[in-house]
Amino acid sequence: MATENKQYNKGGRPPKTDPCKHRYSIKLNDVDNARFLSMLEETGLKYNAAKFIKTCLFKREIKYVKLDKAAMDYYMRLTTFYSQFRAIGVNYNQVVKHLKAAFSEKMALAMLYKLEKATIELVTIQRQIVELTKEFERKHLLK
Repeated sequence: MATENKQYNKGGRPPKTDPCKHRYSIKLNDVDNARFLSMLEETGLKYNAAKFIKTCLFKREIKYVKLDKAAMDYYMRLTTFYSQFRAIGVNYNQVVKHLKAAFSEKMALAMLYKLEKATIELVTIQRQIVELTKEFERKHLLK
């Protein structure tokens, strides 16, 4: 008797509480279609035109992210440069330890003097990079 009241699972997707069952069709001329496609492409919803149309019809806010390829390229190059700069710092520490351990004090001082000159060059290059990054942010990212 208890088995008569049970509902058996038929499988498949569970039904939606409020399914969309009304469909409308529109036709656009070439000019309007080009404008529609450019707006659609701008939002980034290229593959979901229905969602874009519903959003426009009911005046919901359209949220989209516009990617700047130049900024992304600059960011990627800056990131790789930063990792290289860190590697130089690690190598710098290893060289100083090796100089201190393997060479006499006079020889180590001579080598450290050359290393100090190279470090000063690296610092000036790093300052130029920081200035270029700030200039790039002012020109391109803070529009």
